[in-house]
Amino acid sequence: MNTQPNLPESRFDALKNRLFGRLGKNEPYRIVYYRGFGGPAQANEPGSIWLKGRVLRERDLSTPSDRDTFWHNLLATYQRFESDEVPGVTVRIDAFGETHTTVTDKEGYFDLTIHPPQNLPPGRVWFPVRYALDGIVQPNTGEPVVNDGYLMVPPLFSQFGVISDIDDTVLVTGATSLLQTARLTFLGNAYTRLPFAGVAAFYRALQSGPVTTLFNPIYYVSSSPWNLYDLLIDFFRIQGIPKGPILLRNFGLNRETFSSEGHHIHKLAMIRKVLDVNPSLAFILLGDSGQQDPEIYAQVVRENPDRIRAIYIRDVTPETRDASVRELIRTTDAHNVPMLLVADTVAAAEHAAANGFIDPDTLPEIRADREADQ
Repeated sequence: MNTQPNLPESRFDALKNRLFGRLGKNEPYRIVYYRGFGGPAQANEPGSIWLKGRVLRERDLSTPSDRDTFWHNLLATYQRFESDEVPGVTVRIDAFGETHTTVTDKEGYFDLTIHPPQNLPPGRVWFPVRYALDGIVQPNTGEPVVNDGYLMVPPLFSQFGVISDIDDTVLVTGATSLLQTARLTFLGNAYTRLPFAGVAAFYRALQSGPVTTLFNPIYYVSSSPWNLYDLLIDFFRIQGIPKGPILLRNFGLNRETFSSEGHHIHKLAMIRKVLDVNPSLAFILLGDSGQQDPEIYAQVVRENPDRIRAIYIRDVTPETRDASVRELIRTTDAHNVPMLLVADTVAAAEHAAANGFIDPDTLPEIRADREADQ
């Protein structure tokens, strides 16, 4: 395999590690965990859970505020991307009464697949997991390096799962404009970023399904870098958008990071992973017309024609793009999977209600939420 595009990143990391060895010895260790997810064990399936995180040396970012200044937001963005990763350390993971270990890679990332027990409590969704570094303590206090988190296993009675894009589907990003995306990403925070109108109420309705005693898991997939994970967690919490695993990608200094091919490959791989750990679950897909969501979702339908209930594509592009999207709509129609190009959240919600995906009584709340957001 030709690794030439990664050489600048490797050289940069080597230089940074030499400098960090001299200047960063007193920086605290930090385990960043990303919400784990998996599927329950069933009669003929052992179930599997994917866990991922990163080990860095940096201080925690301050909690965002709606009073933060331009300079405060810019500094927070610098801290997110100027990460000092810790390669080659052992991470101990405790979950479901068992202990597992894995080792961080050269970028400080770790990931591990484990199997859940057979007898998970019925109806429970979130389960505790502890991450710790073996043989390492904090430089100034001598305390162990530990972080507690949660992983998601949907109950067997879930009606369907939801896989949603983030940029220009949930979060106003302007992904079709590089300058607009950069301005919103680097100069804003979780309070200044805006959701698409009505998204929070619609996603809550999808999570509840047509019967409020259900729980349908929601997964968020984006080509944004893992460095923005904390911003997205805060944004979802502030806006009342249902929490779920957020699947991002490594930000490297190579051609693939900025190519449409890299975007397509990453999102398709993450969607396949979600489907693989939930082999008995059907899915609804949500995205936008601005990047390649219609193309990616059409491929998912071709690979899994019996597992996709519906696809909602938010129309955020000029009419010239609509023709290619409509061609993809005809492709998914051939597999009896409706793909709708919708103007707003309410149009998608009305179709979802008519097809039994959400409770029709939630439509007034979704319309009111849209008006309030606008």
